Amino acid sequence: MMRASVITGLALVLLAGCNSEGSEQTRSQGARDTAIAESALPGAAGVKGALAVSDSAEARRALEDSIMRTEEQ
Repeated sequence: MMRASVITGLALVLLAGCNSEGSEQTRSQGARDTAIAESALPGAAGVKGALAVSDSAEARRALEDSIMRTEEQ
C-alpha cells in the first residue's frame, strides 16, 4: 500500500513539473521549495533545513542593514 502511495506521489510530482512551452510559471521558486519541504518526499527534510538556513541568513542581513542605516543617520 505504501509503495503505491509513493509511486502515485512521484507521478504527481513529475506531472506537476511538466510545463508546456510558452506558459508562465504560476509559483515562485520559494513557493515550490516550501511545498517540497512540507511534503513527505525523500529529501524534504534537507530542503526544509536549507530553507531555514536561508531564512536565517536573510534575517541577519536585514538586521545588519537596519543597524547600518541607523548608524549613518
